[in-house]
Amino acid sequence: MTLATTLLLTTIATAQSSPSAAAAQIGREVAIRQHLVDGDEYTVPLRQLLRHGKRLFAANWTAQEGAGRPLQKGNGAPLSDPNQPLVFPRAFNRISANDANSCAGCHNAPYGMVGGGGDFVTGVFVLGQRFDFATLDPADTLPLRGAAAENGQPTTLQTIGNYRASIGMAGAGYIELLAREITRDLQLIRDGVQPGGTAPLHSKGIDYGVLARDAAGAWLVHGVLGLPAPSLASSGPAAPPSLIVRPFHQAGAVVSLRQFSNNAFHHHHGIQTTERFGQGADPDGDQFVDEMTRADVTAVTVFQATLPVPGRVIPRSPEVEAAIARGEQLFTAIGCGTCHVPTLPLLDARFVEPNPFNPAGNLRPGDAPPFTVALDDSRLPTPRLHAQHGVTQVPAFTDLRLHDLCDGPQDPAVEALDMQAPAGSPAFFAGNRKFLTKKLWGCANEPPYFHHGQYTTLREAVLGHGGEGAASRRAFASLSRHDQDCLIECLKSLQVLAPGTPHLVVDEDGAPRHWVAQF
Repeated sequence: MTLATTLLLTTIATAQSSPSAAAAQIGREVAIRQHLVDGDEYTVPLRQLLRHGKRLFAANWTAQEGAGRPLQKGNGAPLSDPNQPLVFPRAFNRISANDANSCAGCHNAPYGMVGGGGDFVTGVFVLGQRFDFATLDPADTLPLRGAAAENGQPTTLQTIGNYRASIGMAGAGYIELLAREITRDLQLIRDGVQPGGTAPLHSKGIDYGVLARDAAGAWLVHGVLGLPAPSLASSGPAAPPSLIVRPFHQAGAVVSLRQFSNNAFHHHHGIQTTERFGQGADPDGDQFVDEMTRADVTAVTVFQATLPVPGRVIPRSPEVEAAIARGEQLFTAIGCGTCHVPTLPLLDARFVEPNPFNPAGNLRPGDAPPFTVALDDSRLPTPRLHAQHGVTQVPAFTDLRLHDLCDGPQDPAVEALDMQAPAGSPAFFAGNRKFLTKKLWGCANEPPYFHHGQYTTLREAVLGHGGEGAASRRAFASLSRHDQDCLIECLKSLQVLAPGTPHLVVDEDGAPRHWVAQF
């Protein structure tokens, strides 16, 4: 029996095999009794590794295993005022966090699915974590303690952070792999651009604009489309931009599920991972070290990466079938598919950890041996995608590009802060109008809608498109009421299916259906 297997045995079995270990657990209140030791991720059977990852994702972390961060902000910085540590009654804060003690507390819909989306009540105030403990008290003038921003100006509930809906993670492994392949394509094009030259950036049929260099070799990125500012930055005139596609966060700020997890465990729960904060370190002053191991992070990352993909529900009603088919045609006709590209081709469906484009503070190639799982492995939960002629078509309905979706600076959909700009800078306070094209697979049963999660219907979300989406919004508004309803019925068919569903297209009772989409 391996050490890794022993670590994943039930409490009863542990007690039977080791009375002293059982005695040590008496009275102990923790969510995770045993963590993986680095290296175990390569020896634990896949199903056990996924169970451990799910357990970490669903864990209700406690103060007896390091939950909370008394002396540290959610962004990793020390408190602005260490004389007011984040302990009871300041341990939890809905705006600046800790705002939850379980990932599944927010990611749980539909079907109570661990790793799903969330209701409005489970959304997050992105960037609120730069405050110690948000109070919105105008009398508190110390920047980033409770109410004043970096510039000393008081904040409000609407300006202290960007409220975002909790997104579903179903199919997330395929999304990360698509982003990796697109990044490699863009970098290959970049590497062929000579001083004085230009090159169009295209990958998988998506237009990312034009990259250029001046005669001296400096990189010119003003013609690049759909990538966030960090992916266009250069460390010097001759240093090329990374052109990394960042598929997570509604504003395209996170490269990988691993980075997403390292961020979230600290930000939301006060759980520090060793790869982010160091082994034996206690940066948050809670007297706990090594709160999550590298192997733990691999387990929870792979759990998310291998979640089932969304599918479609086509009811057995001639009227509804006809409406969905008509809606598919209209989806293309009015331009929705220009950004919400119905399918993207994935050439290699092997999910390898770590992501080669991970930023510092996250596991990188060379830090540990690679871990690989094929996303079409028969041991993984269904439904799944399968390659045809060596290519996996991923029906996510996205182009993984940022788009300006707002009608000018007064559009209420504009976010108060730009998370891509340096915190406290004028650009930071100028706000954000650019968002990743929403992945529509699974959208119908993962409300609320849009980045802000304030639309309760798909129709509201369609009509909420401004900026680059305004033409499609006008086209939708000009349709007859029946045609509008057909398009909505089409969107309603895009659902996360019940756990264990073996087929990607089913009827209202879960029975398999044959359906040839007309997108």
